[in-house]
Amino acid sequence: MKRIFFFLIIAIISTSGFSQQHQKYKFTLEQAINFALDSNYTAINARRDIAIAIKKKWETTASGLPQIDANISYQNNLKLPTTLLPGEIVGGEPGTFVPVTFGTKENASIGATLTQLIFDGSYLVGLQAAKTFLEYSGNAEEKTQLEVRKGVINAYGSVLLSEELVAIFELNKANLEKNLIETKAIYENGFTEEESVEQLEITLLNIETQLKNSRRTLVIAKQMFNLALGVDVESEVELLDNLNTLTQENIDLSFLEENINIEDNIDYKIATNFTEQKLLELKLEKSYSIPNLAAFINYGTQANSETFTFFSKDQVWYQSSILGISMNIPIISSGLRSARTQQAKIALDQAETNLTRTYQQVLLDINTAKNNYQFAIENYNDNKKNLELSERIEKKNQVKFTEGLATSFDLRLAQIQLYTAQKNYFEAMLRVITTKAELETVLNTPQLKTTN
Repeated sequence: MKRIFFFLIIAIISTSGFSQQHQKYKFTLEQAINFALDSNYTAINARRDIAIAIKKKWETTASGLPQIDANISYQNNLKLPTTLLPGEIVGGEPGTFVPVTFGTKENASIGATLTQLIFDGSYLVGLQAAKTFLEYSGNAEEKTQLEVRKGVINAYGSVLLSEELVAIFELNKANLEKNLIETKAIYENGFTEEESVEQLEITLLNIETQLKNSRRTLVIAKQMFNLALGVDVESEVELLDNLNTLTQENIDLSFLEENINIEDNIDYKIATNFTEQKLLELKLEKSYSIPNLAAFINYGTQANSETFTFFSKDQVWYQSSILGISMNIPIISSGLRSARTQQAKIALDQAETNLTRTYQQVLLDINTAKNNYQFAIENYNDNKKNLELSERIEKKNQVKFTEGLATSFDLRLAQIQLYTAQKNYFEAMLRVITTKAELETVLNTPQLKTTN
């Protein structure tokens, strides 16, 4: 019975591990984004950074609150130290000494000290710095979420593009194989030249090579998408959206009229945090020139004995207590504090210059992203028209070739033109999606929730 139970447990564990290893997912793009914001590896660590920042803030706050330390000590004087006293004390001759031992063999003491910071400029600056650090961590998490969102959109679109390319190459391959069979039959009956067959064979060989490469690329694209999601790269994921639908949803020229608010850009927010940090570092260096004040109270008790009797009710304990205030007053540092303060001031100037540069860089990034997005839409419309034209040209050449009015070389040129137009069309669709995601990232739209 025990053996049956043991094997049953092993079977359950094995089945559980197998099901987890082969877990399947289905996502629309929006569902994939929401899933990745929770499960992406970078996003997980960004939330941990927030947790660290919260604990760091409390650490700084707690350092100015009352602190109590206790100590317990026990000493066993294996051999008491000897002290030499002048002989005159006991009536001896001048210049002689009498060896004397003081104390008991065993000593024990218990004490506790309470300290309270009354005023310290560096502590006040530390509280402000902890708050700034928390804000920075929140902004860093927001930037991570924006990058995760953009990465998922790009990866999702890449998978859809690869699927479209595989499908269109398979369709082209099937059409070419049909044409090749028909052309071979015509050639065998003496109604066309061998070159016509060879031209089709060359085109078919090229399509087969591209199809193989597209299939391999699709596998890699799916694995990259899984990595962006934060799931096992071998997991099976089904995409519920298609490339054409996503492209139409992302074509919105009114989005180009979105109001530009540089302060909402996450890179500008982080640069602002960095500037605030340098300002606080300058305040900290200046605070070291200000006196600090602290109070303390100590209570202790001590017992002495020739044997270990400290737990005996007859043991005598001698108590003591101290109340005090201490002030540390900086006076002369030989220029040390001044040098550190000047360094902090220069660092603040650098941060302010970097903030100005960041403002201009963000403005440039926004204008560049808008231009790229508008170009992507225009390029998509052009490629859509080119595809329609290429399809008509290829069909006409197909008919002409069948009727003997066009050469196989003319047909091959029309086919290559069509295949190129198909590839460019699908890539243009993806470019609309990715450039829209880049523009949304720069504009911090939509604004994502953070945990701080």
